[in-house]
Amino acid sequence: MISGNAKVCGVIGNPVGHSLSPLMQNYFAEALGLDFIYVPCNVKNNQIEAAIQGIYALGFWGLNVTVPHKQSIMPYLKEIDQAALSIQAVNTLVRIDGGYKGYNTDAAGLYRALKGHGIEVEGQDCLLLGAGGAAKAAAYMLMEKKARSITILNRTFEKAETLAGEMNRLFGREIMTAMPLGDYEMLKKDSYLAIQTTSVGMHPQVDAVAIEDREFYKKIHTGVDIIYTPKETRFMKLVREANGRAVNGLDMLIYQGIIAFELWNPKIQISKEITDKVRQMMEEKLKG
Repeated sequence: MISGNAKVCGVIGNPVGHSLSPLMQNYFAEALGLDFIYVPCNVKNNQIEAAIQGIYALGFWGLNVTVPHKQSIMPYLKEIDQAALSIQAVNTLVRIDGGYKGYNTDAAGLYRALKGHGIEVEGQDCLLLGAGGAAKAAAYMLMEKKARSITILNRTFEKAETLAGEMNRLFGREIMTAMPLGDYEMLKKDSYLAIQTTSVGMHPQVDAVAIEDREFYKKIHTGVDIIYTPKETRFMKLVREANGRAVNGLDMLIYQGIIAFELWNPKIQISKEITDKVRQMMEEKLKG
């Protein structure tokens, strides 16, 4: 039962109608018996500053931030967590005195998802497909969790080179390198953990894939696609056909949401039982 003292949180983006976050966050509150409600807020690109001021005035305890606002919201925050500053993207806000503090839960959410599937990062040779915002979070996580080597494959080589340089400087280790996507045959290792961070293959373009060559997929022992719809992307199918293991992005979505919920409710930990239930609910919702 929602009372007049309910803790109010939400998600801002443009658009937000497709977001699964309200289903997830409101279920967490219901399962735990909390006086908490989570609402979607569509915010136009030129209204971010006004939205932050208004939401603070209305007493919102926290927010998730989705595309296209993850970078553009940063100048309007009171504080920014170090990881979010390094990734240069914010997806979670927590109310503090005089404004909001920004966090990035994508990197930690991806790591929790990998751990949940028994996938190790430390000591691994890794491939990163893409060099956009999601790739930055994945790159930060791979560096932080001590991957042995990381190769970024991207259509625009300069963008990949910039990301590699930023991460190498940040962590003080020259283990991240860049390679044009078309040069994948030049990869030196025979067994990689690969993370696919582009939107290629997302519904409705479900037959698309960044690299068609089946020989490439023989080098991947584990392929993680951050896309969660469709449930099995073409990237994942090609990894499995080459006898690799493939995982989709739904658990990353769930765990980044769990970490946000725990930031808003510091005394709470989401159990495996609640996590499994929300995964089932989201899978049913995605089936449509």
